[in-house]
Amino acid sequence: MTAWDGAGWHRQAQRAPSPYHDERPVSTVVDLLVVHAISLPPEGFGSGDVQRFFMGTLDFSSYPYYGALRDLHVSAHFFIERDGTLWQHVGVFQRAWHAGASAWQGRPACNDYSVGVELEGSESTTFMPIQYQRLATLAKDLQGLFPGMNPERMVGHSDIAPGRKWDPGPGFSWSYLAAVSKNSGTAANA
Repeated sequence: MTAWDGAGWHRQAQRAPSPYHDERPVSTVVDLLVVHAISLPPEGFGSGDVQRFFMGTLDFSSYPYYGALRDLHVSAHFFIERDGTLWQHVGVFQRAWHAGASAWQGRPACNDYSVGVELEGSESTTFMPIQYQRLATLAKDLQGLFPGMNPERMVGHSDIAPGRKWDPGPGFSWSYLAAVSKNSGTAANA
């Protein structure tokens, strides 16, 4: 059985659909995986607020910082909690709004041709081994669906929006991801 249903939803992910997505441009080849880091509240984990933010149901009065997020309409295809729980907010055949102003190898508008994966964490924290394992498995599943999404096309948000974004940050170990991926038979950027 394939990891995906016909609409691009991963069979092992918890579904939490976001209204913040649209259609990809016609004939788009999806071939980039963008790794992000997010925590809500900042440096806080396990609140469920990231999922609520992506679903458009976050209570902006529940934390002082959240007021600044009120007018942001963003999403990612996937969110991986610190315990490895995989959430999906947008089907992979649709365009999630995760990259913002971005370009990779001279090609602008990364949202058009990428899959965005948010890891629960921040630019100043390290990530959990189970998050790397889940990301490696997800990358393998995505590569089966999108063959052009090779190891060199797995990048950080900071790589596609330099000077504007810093995540996943220095606490993210690309070499550890490569080792985990190798051990699980998954290709990942070393």
